[in-house]
Amino acid sequence: MDLDPRVYEALACPNCHAPFAIDPDSDEFVCTGPGCGLIYPFRDGFPHLLIDEARQPGADERVADHG
Repeated sequence: MDLDPRVYEALACPNCHAPFAIDPDSDEFVCTGPGCGLIYPFRDGFPHLLIDEARQPGADERVADHG
């Protein structure tokens, strides 16, 4: 993943507004918010920060209810 650090620092989870960590094994954004932890895909050089496209930690399915 090649993302300008300034952009990365400005991004936050759309669900809870916590900052992200980057999972180096999967190149995904992981929400650091307690009780959230949604995982957002990074495709075609861009983060896809749509709650409906995020998945919960440990789940293989997309999030159906984002509260």
